[in-house]
Amino acid sequence: MSYAHEREVSVEAELGVIAGIEGHIKATEHFYTDPDKVEDFVNRTGCDSLAIAIGTSHGAYKFKVEKEEDIPELRFDILEEIRKRLGKFPIVLHGSSSIPQKYTKIINEYGGTLSKAFGIPEAQLKKATQYGVCKINIATDTRMVFTAMIRKYLTENPDQIGPRKYLGIARQELIEMIRQRNKDTLGSAGQAQYI
Repeated sequence: MSYAHEREVSVEAELGVIAGIEGHIKATEHFYTDPDKVEDFVNRTGCDSLAIAIGTSHGAYKFKVEKEEDIPELRFDILEEIRKRLGKFPIVLHGSSSIPQKYTKIINEYGGTLSKAFGIPEAQLKKATQYGVCKINIATDTRMVFTAMIRKYLTENPDQIGPRKYLGIARQELIEMIRQRNKDTLGSAGQAQYI
């Protein structure tokens, strides 16, 4: 920690295990964050924020369910207890992409094979922010937007080879998705003045 802090680098630590696949890391099951350990962990590590495991998962295949309505609820009981113990200390959720079905459909319509890919419902993410979660990672959603728009453009325009066009379209769609998510789900729109 001292190496990072001497260079004014913020350190985010993770306590617990988040299931799923990200890059070369694969975890097959969750190990929820133990609220009894968070205070000691934060104090001993000196981290600046804490990512907790309450049922989120890395990647597009977060749950072994047949349909979206079967997605289990995040462990808000654990989050609530951690919040009580840490006060206003910054809490983070990794693996929190919602896997928008709009983009899953576009990917599949244009040659992809994302079957039964479901994420954290946006209502649950919004609820997490109400418990004071200050950072929610949604990298898979951003990759899905880009993939969907590029697949669609290149299929509909097979004679095109210039990346400026399809990357621009993908970028604009990503901006719109992030604006919507910040405003409607994460509650971060218009909050820059409080940083």
